[in-house]
Amino acid sequence: MMAPPALDQGPAAPQPAIHPRWLRVTHWLNALAVVIMAMSGWRIYNAAPFFDFTFPNGITLGGWLGGALQWHFAGMWLLVANGLIYLALNAASGRLWRKFLPVSPGGVVRDLLAALRGRLSHADPRRYNQVQRLAYLFVMVDIAVLVLSGLVLWKSVQFGLLRDLMGGYEAARRVHFFAMALLAGFVAVHLAMVALVPRSLLTMIRGK
Repeated sequence: MMAPPALDQGPAAPQPAIHPRWLRVTHWLNALAVVIMAMSGWRIYNAAPFFDFTFPNGITLGGWLGGALQWHFAGMWLLVANGLIYLALNAASGRLWRKFLPVSPGGVVRDLLAALRGRLSHADPRRYNQVQRLAYLFVMVDIAVLVLSGLVLWKSVQFGLLRDLMGGYEAARRVHFFAMALLAGFVAVHLAMVALVPRSLLTMIRGK
């Protein structure tokens, strides 16, 4: 007896993108803004360093203090505008709560220990582990601190209350410096993770 012919199911439904287009665009614009601000910020720091070191001119941007300030302001406006769009779309789509929450101390410790032992699975790029969730939430807060301390450095008189809350102008300079150092540390770890899991870079480029 012959088996009945298989029914034609038609073309398979396309799989939704792991990262939607708006996320990929805002991610790369944020990356560009951070690079501009970091390199120009190092040149600005070199003009009045408060530690016993300066950054090599070859890794700075702007050529001189005035040029560095112009680049820094351009990067700042890009970071603020694009960052607000990123947060708004994440919140409106529900992605902010779905991807980054919940986070618990126990979950972070468990996933961190698994990562250190090489046992943390990266099979599903749609799901962030607890360490990733904490890192991404941290960097959002860190960028907010960068922007607020930057406002004090830019318009100290106009943002007098904010300046006082940070302990004064010089204290705000240090807050800004350490916030940028933490952001640079995050980027370094992020790049290391991308090198270990190259698929994550492909999904951020093509969405799948």
